[in-house]
Amino acid sequence: MKRIGVFPGSFDPFTKGHEAIVKRFLPLFDEIIIAIGVNSTKQYMYQLESRIKHIESHFNDQPKIRVEAYQGLTIDFCQKNGARYLLRGLRNTVDFEFEKSIAHMNESVSAENGFGVETLFLMTDQEFSAINSSIVREIKKNGGKIGNFVTNEEFLIMSV
Repeated sequence: MKRIGVFPGSFDPFTKGHEAIVKRFLPLFDEIIIAIGVNSTKQYMYQLESRIKHIESHFNDQPKIRVEAYQGLTIDFCQKNGARYLLRGLRNTVDFEFEKSIAHMNESVSAENGFGVETLFLMTDQEFSAINSSIVREIKKNGGKIGNFVTNEEFLIMSV
C-alpha cells in the first residue's frame, strides 16, 4: 500500500518553515500532496494559481511531491486521494493546542466515514519557529523584504 501524506494549508505564502517540514517528512512517504485549501471567505495576498506555481517551481525536481488545490473538508480530500496521514508542523505550544483540537476532530470525522486518517506532527526547526505566513504578508504589505522567510522570492515578486 502506498504511503501518502497530505500537508494542508493556505500557503499564502509558502515559507521556509513549510519547506523544511515537507523535506523532513519526505523520507517517510511514497508521496506527499501539498494541499492548498480554498476558503471563499478569506482574502489572499497571492492568487491560487500563483501559490500552486510557486510551490511546484520549488519542488520541480522532486517526483514524490505534488501540489493540488481543494475545497471542502481536508478529510474528504485525503479520502479522495487515498491519503491516510495529515502532516503538520508545530512552532510552539499554541500551535500544539490548536492542531491537537483539529487532529481530534479529523480523527472523529474520518472514523465516521470509515476512512481513518492520522495526524503526524513534527516540531519546526528552531531557526524557522518565528516564521508565520500572516507576519510575512504584513512585512510584504509594508514594503519590507521577505527573502529570508520564503522560498523563491523572485517568483513571489512576479505573482502579487
